[in-house]
Amino acid sequence: MSLRSPSALFAISTAIWGSTWLAIKFQLGVVAPEWSVATRFALAALLLAAWCAFMRRSLVFGARAHPFLALQGMLLCGFNYLAVYWAEQYATSGLVAVLFSTIVFMNPIGARLVFGTPISRRMLFAGVLGVVGVAMLFLPELSHAGEGGPAALGIAFGLAGTAIASSGNLMAMRNHAAGIPVLTGNAWAMAYGALTAAVVASVIGAPWSFDWRAPYLASLLYLAVFGSVVAFAAYLTLLGQVGSATAAYVAVVTPVVAMLLSSLFEGYRWTPVAALGGLLAVAGNWLALAPARFSPRRPFSRRPRYRSSA
Repeated sequence: MSLRSPSALFAISTAIWGSTWLAIKFQLGVVAPEWSVATRFALAALLLAAWCAFMRRSLVFGARAHPFLALQGMLLCGFNYLAVYWAEQYATSGLVAVLFSTIVFMNPIGARLVFGTPISRRMLFAGVLGVVGVAMLFLPELSHAGEGGPAALGIAFGLAGTAIASSGNLMAMRNHAAGIPVLTGNAWAMAYGALTAAVVASVIGAPWSFDWRAPYLASLLYLAVFGSVVAFAAYLTLLGQVGSATAAYVAVVTPVVAMLLSSLFEGYRWTPVAALGGLLAVAGNWLALAPARFSPRRPFSRRPRYRSSA
């Protein structure tokens, strides 16, 4: 199986982003989350730009392309991650995971409104299976959210982050259709995302600090290299190949992977309800991906090629 095949790209995205839940835990505490997001994507942008330069891939884009690259970065790497970090300050990670999995509905609806892409009943049913499965997986944490309190604010941030990420996916699809290469375009998008997070941190008065201890440094490096450069490259390539509806299922499988890792490293104990939820999520995954052979209608049949040297 080729590493550029949809199946491989899906596996890479879910495996890496499923593991970043553990890494993010080491980012919280000493450094303000806004500055952690800014530092993560600034480092990722520098590493990706260095790799592109080493591979002699031009990082030069015309002035017309940068507003769209900035929007992609602001949405996918900036406001999206800020909202998720803020959500986890008020709600459990399980609740945020369930909220974010609703992107399987937001993406096809957005693609329908913006690009006219048909909404598949099979994909919607697969999304329902996946979201229900993830909800069952985190049922104990969801029950606490019903008690009210600050969880309501966490829900608001979580849904806002999901909507922002869905909008970012649509912008990434637009940039892919315009012929902007994934790696070089993503280097600029991450730089714009880092700048967005830094501006927000400055506006709200978040104190800048840095944690030089090994756990923070190791998690930062992992999140920058794998969680940002590798995973985003795989996901955005997948997005361009299969469309936003199918690619969105990454958000459903990711928390299942996270819980599998939690059972290995954090002693998470599986209940019958959680196990059934995991099976439903896997069933939805199979329904979303296997029968269609990764061949949904693409929103742009005639893609204008963008020349990076313009």
